[in-house]
Amino acid sequence: MDYREAITYILEIPKFTKKNSLEHTKDFLRILGNPEKGKKIIHVAGTNGKGSVCAYMQSLLLTEKKTVGFFTSPHLVKMNERIRIDGEEISDEMFLSTFDIVFAAVQKMKADGKPHPTFFEFLFAMAMTAFADSGVEYIILETGLGGRLDATNAIDVPFLTIITSISLDHTEILGETIEEIAAEKAGILKRDVPIIYIGKEEKSAKVIREFAEKVGAPCREISKNAYEIQEITSKDIAFSITNAYYENSIWKLGTKALYQVENAMLALEAMRYLVKEEKHLNRWKEALYKTHWEGRMEEILPGVILDGAHNPGAVEVFVESVNAQQENNFEKIILFSAVKEKEYETMIRMLCETIDAKEYILTQIENERGVSTEELAGVFRKYTDKKIIEEENLEKAFCMALKEKGENDRVYCLGSLYLVGMLKELIVGGKKHA
Repeated sequence: MDYREAITYILEIPKFTKKNSLEHTKDFLRILGNPEKGKKIIHVAGTNGKGSVCAYMQSLLLTEKKTVGFFTSPHLVKMNERIRIDGEEISDEMFLSTFDIVFAAVQKMKADGKPHPTFFEFLFAMAMTAFADSGVEYIILETGLGGRLDATNAIDVPFLTIITSISLDHTEILGETIEEIAAEKAGILKRDVPIIYIGKEEKSAKVIREFAEKVGAPCREISKNAYEIQEITSKDIAFSITNAYYENSIWKLGTKALYQVENAMLALEAMRYLVKEEKHLNRWKEALYKTHWEGRMEEILPGVILDGAHNPGAVEVFVESVNAQQENNFEKIILFSAVKEKEYETMIRMLCETIDAKEYILTQIENERGVSTEELAGVFRKYTDKKIIEEENLEKAFCMALKEKGENDRVYCLGSLYLVGMLKELIVGGKKHA
């Protein structure tokens, strides 16, 4: 197969497979020679912020001259984004050579009468194979869905576990309460392996503490008092850390996203554990400030911001970030879309009640999971009397947003990571947008 054929094969996997057990994933890794062995694995779960924490971890480890593999999902534009080595997504050539190795292992499994790996299992196996071949010291693993039954949880002995903020998402699979979802996320905890987690939501924090006590995992909680915001501008956020280890200095993140502060704090506390011999705070400050994670309050064009908020918890912190900006004297246009399985009515209600938007432009995700603009408009009209524009075609909807935008206005695009990915492909791909 060539690269395109390999991509097509992977995309078609969901048509002929189903969710497999963790034992199946472990068997898959055994056939591949257990590529995870001998690596220091940082396993990250949570509802929101997983990718950002992993990106901060990657930057901090690289600034300490460590070699790092990073497995993330989903991708926004290109599948290679899911597998990164030392900060760079793997090349098409490496993607294909790794695919060939994993594909051969799958043929062996099929010959032995074992089920075909899932889409996610296949890519996870590719990542672990690529990391083994590259000889990295550290591997950062972002869970896909949940934690307890996630394919990444086939790793028996991680070096460190991290749980980000938890909110309601995928309730049809993970549970209908914060406690149930937290229990699924806490399923990544392992005996004697340290856990660092966000403790601002007491319901989820209590569950994590109980799980940690049960398996004897040392805990480090990031409380709501762990840091203090000093300044928020249109370009960055300054904050202080209320721990003497950080020498009472001011830290900055090159983002408008207020929620990234707690994600950076998780990464910093992880570094305290991983690099015990000597701290390099100035080096860490520079690394954090330069870290860029796509689709999270990302200003992709002047005054055009993409945010991957796709559940109520993410929308809540998105709103907090927008409203907290000190330079807040601008009109706001919302470009919104969502997929059917998300709690989009709750998201829409929160947007209408908490952001003073000039208007809403609604478009449709380009697959069968996308909610129609008619359905979205009906929900928006329940909560606002502001101007609503319906345009199914994404490119036309984006053009409308730009035409409606005044010189100092902001266009915020959110509701789905699919929307973010499609917009990035549209804009970066050089298609007309004005």
